[in-house]
Amino acid sequence: MIRPWSLAAARQRLVFAGRALRGWTPRQFLIAALVAAGFALLVGVVTVLIPNPWFARDIDTVWWNYPVWVLTAIGVGLLTATYVKTGSAPVADPGEEPGERRTTRMGIAGGMLTWFAVGCPVCNKIALIALGYSGAITWFAPLQPVLAVAALILTGLALVWRLSGQVACPVPAKRSAATAVEMETSR
Repeated sequence: MIRPWSLAAARQRLVFAGRALRGWTPRQFLIAALVAAGFALLVGVVTVLIPNPWFARDIDTVWWNYPVWVLTAIGVGLLTATYVKTGSAPVADPGEEPGERRTTRMGIAGGMLTWFAVGCPVCNKIALIALGYSGAITWFAPLQPVLAVAALILTGLALVWRLSGQVACPVPAKRSAATAVEMETSR
């Protein structure tokens, strides 16, 4: 038996996640692309990774802001597409399963951490109120790469768990009465 937090279990989840992606419909990929583009646009404009006339940035971006921004946008898009109903499979109520709530919360936390990680440290009103201008530069700015790594990990874990669950524990399709009778007679 594979222990749930072992390296073998992690490999198995990644294999299941890959299988789930290969089984996606074009609609799911379209939703993933649209959500990723929307998330990237929203975060990019507000954090001024995309230069615009509406927002300003006092501290210049650093090299890692762009890869974190793009990777998280892709992860959020893919994660959102895992919630899209496919074909005839019934949609489970997200409030029913603790695992569903966990992955939803992890995805939301990953998106929010990305916002704080790639944003200007002194443009963040929460950091300014709590730490002041010099405190935001001294304490918050060095913490931003840690927030970026946490955002990528949370989003990635939520995505892998959702995808692997689609293959390892798929929601059964409704059976017809004839199929149910056949199963009963074969026992």
